[in-house]
Amino acid sequence: MEHADLNAVIDRTVALAPVDELMVRRLKKRRLALRDEIARLKDALEPNEPA
Repeated sequence: MEHADLNAVIDRTVALAPVDELMVRRLKKRRLALRDEIARLKDALEPNEPA
């Protein structure tokens, strides 16, 4: 949910006339970190090789 929320915040921030580039970069970095964390958790729950 937090990842989707960040997408919405990024979209709203970019839509504003005076774009705060630093804030956008920070939000995108946080979104990427969350995506990586989600992928790690999925890998931990679903092993690639059958048992």
